[in-house]
Amino acid sequence: MNGEVLIEVRGLSRHYRVGGEVVRAVDGIDLTIRRGEYVAIMGASGSGKSTLMNLLGCLDTPTAGTYRLDGIEVAHLGEDALAAVRNRRIGFVFQTFNLLPRLTAAQNVELPLIYGGVPAAERRQRVAAVLADMGLTDRAAHRPGEMSGGQRQRVAIARALVTGPAILLADEPTGNLDSRTSEEIMALFADLHRRGHTILLVTHEHDIAAHARRLVTLRDGRIESDRPQ
Repeated sequence: MNGEVLIEVRGLSRHYRVGGEVVRAVDGIDLTIRRGEYVAIMGASGSGKSTLMNLLGCLDTPTAGTYRLDGIEVAHLGEDALAAVRNRRIGFVFQTFNLLPRLTAAQNVELPLIYGGVPAAERRQRVAAVLADMGLTDRAAHRPGEMSGGQRQRVAIARALVTGPAILLADEPTGNLDSRTSEEIMALFADLHRRGHTILLVTHEHDIAAHARRLVTLRDGRIESDRPQ
């Protein structure tokens, strides 16, 4: 692809000390992702994919290396600055949805805008638009417990999109869904990609990874392969 570089990682490492042993969870990764790409990251348990996702999502900081996200060097930012980057530039979609059970769908989607200081009138407009885009207008006043798993994941995707992020990070987004609902959610991601969204998907399932246009496979904290598909 010839798109603008969105993520540029060089020598990225995350090491942990467990007892007297150093665990190299991520060990010197170089990775470039361009705007508009749809990339899946795969690997066995312990390969480093979750740690890499946390680093790319600014949920953790590296032991070494550099990380530029949307033109910003984020590897060594302080916690407040990282929180601002997460809120404005990254949309997260998790396996467990991470919705607040006492809030309605609309209120859950609105939360990142509240944290970002967006005025109330604009919040309402943006929430209504993204819920309509997810086919959830009639579920706006429902709480998570009143919705199916697929509807809850759509709410989570709406919440990820409402800030207009540079990239969507999806961590095992179909892990709690049945096969039919999983395919519906993956069709939704495919549609978002066609509309220009940049998507980074972490999964251990080959059939889910097959939806992406590029596959990065990790082994022992390093990139084993990186190929189009």
